[in-house]
Amino acid sequence: MNLSLAFVMLLIAFFRKRDEKIELSKYPEWEYDYIIVGGGSAGSVVANRLSENPHNKVLLLEAGSNENEFSEIPVMSVGLLLTSIAWKYVTEPQQFACFGYQGSSSRWPRGKVLGGTSSVNFMIYSRGNRQDYDNWARGGAHGWSWEEVFPYFLKSEDNRDINVLMNGYHASGGYQTISSPNYITPLVKAYMESALLNGHTMRDFNGPIQTGFAFPQAFKRNGRRCSTNKAFLQPVKDRPNLTILLFSFVTKIVFDQYKVARAVRFERFGKSFIVYARKEIIVSAGVVNSPQLLMLSGIGPREDLHRFGIPVVSDLPVGYNLQDHVVTFGMDFLVDVPYTYLIYRFVKPTNLARYVKHGEGVLTVPGGLDIIGYIDTKYANKSDDYPDIEINFYSYGAAADRGQFFRHVLGFKKETWERCYKPFSYRDAFGILPILLRPKSRGYIKLRSANPHDHPIIQPNYFSRFEDVLVQVEALKEILRLGNSIALKKYGARIFPRRIPGCEKYVQFSDEDLHCIVRTLSTTGYHPVGTCKMGAIEDPTTVVDPMLRVKGVSRLRVVDASIIPTIISGNTNAAAIMIGEKASDMIRESSYFYN
Repeated sequence: MNLSLAFVMLLIAFFRKRDEKIELSKYPEWEYDYIIVGGGSAGSVVANRLSENPHNKVLLLEAGSNENEFSEIPVMSVGLLLTSIAWKYVTEPQQFACFGYQGSSSRWPRGKVLGGTSSVNFMIYSRGNRQDYDNWARGGAHGWSWEEVFPYFLKSEDNRDINVLMNGYHASGGYQTISSPNYITPLVKAYMESALLNGHTMRDFNGPIQTGFAFPQAFKRNGRRCSTNKAFLQPVKDRPNLTILLFSFVTKIVFDQYKVARAVRFERFGKSFIVYARKEIIVSAGVVNSPQLLMLSGIGPREDLHRFGIPVVSDLPVGYNLQDHVVTFGMDFLVDVPYTYLIYRFVKPTNLARYVKHGEGVLTVPGGLDIIGYIDTKYANKSDDYPDIEINFYSYGAAADRGQFFRHVLGFKKETWERCYKPFSYRDAFGILPILLRPKSRGYIKLRSANPHDHPIIQPNYFSRFEDVLVQVEALKEILRLGNSIALKKYGARIFPRRIPGCEKYVQFSDEDLHCIVRTLSTTGYHPVGTCKMGAIEDPTTVVDPMLRVKGVSRLRVVDASIIPTIISGNTNAAAIMIGEKASDMIRESSYFYN
């Protein structure tokens, strides 16, 4: 382990110890009206909204620690993903992808911290496409069309950019702060010029039309990360009817003989607790942990549960329908100007002072991401405003830190690192990454054992459908045009002079070579969804109904990105917050049944 990574892990461990001292004095009561499992992007919203009613006694259980001063630095996102505030998941070996990564697997870090993945992600505010939600409704998720979910995006939004607010598709005054970038270099401006020269349009992709490029808005407040913890929980944490317990790992939902969810079992500082719910239990543990908890509690595929001796409460396809955006590395370009985000530039005293005093400068760039574009490949209907690829411009390459973070977070094989990136360490470079927005490939999550501490089997089946490869190859062709445009050539832009291991036998940048690059250097886009699918109650592929109630049992809902039936055409955090907002209204409307 290198010194930089060790230092970050030690720093996060220090903050964790600080939180432990505070939490050790807290104990749960034996009963609450609502118990929420997971304080992530959706769970934080639900805890806030349900506790607005002073007569509701709400318990929020979070397995991780709190956020800290380091985790709120936007550009440092990637440095968090191997620390104790992330679930360090790894997928099963991939048959059709990830050949350039250790074990042919993808690292899958998710947030293990108050705020969940919103506390460790790249913070991009993207709602997806209106057709995504209309397709949900057409597929049986009645009440979830674009017209019906749009007000819930607005409800939470506190957009700080007056120019964006003027287009009528945004709101201010909500809990969740959204900000435009305040640090744009000449190289970043050249990215946009390159897009325009290649026939693309500059627009707010959260406005009336998605297709086009933008300097992306992000979940930031005063230049710092604004997670759902900071937005929804910190302002209300002192409500007397809201209890938040950290380091609380839920191991089971307890049902009575009538299949009514009555209580949860959880572990905290080596002790076991059981707490009862008078009204409902809401599972908001995320795309991995929500299905795992349901299956451990007897809700899942009958055969899989029998294998581990778990009594079946409700036989449902929990864990199936797993979808994830796929990102492909390898499109890296050298430049001859000092405008890129090399790691040693972050820690310059002037940059640190600018961030601390004013919330400005390079440290405020969300994950180092400068430009986002939504484009159509030849496989999309260009007249339909339904782009199939997201393009990301980063003012750094995977070698910008000389292997201190990216190499380990991504899990490159030694050969991949030494041949593709190590020779370009600390060189000024930028990367252009395509994200496959609507993959046809489907995967699953299954229990590895009946032990809740064993990470489940994560099998995304990347590129198991060949159509996904074809779309991604077309995206790489567009990236080559963007990276070689005259706008970037004036800064000396040229693609790294190297070949991807295993692809040398093909003519460079031929379809065969690009196909090989896609298979070798693709990995997770950090947007998994779908493992507790929402839809019509009579649909045998669904786990929850459109009210997010788990089928076959009572007083149990799932509220997080796992309920998404088909993945959206954009980053998923905004959608998870919207789900939390809409679910809160549903739960409150049902509350009179319990009185």
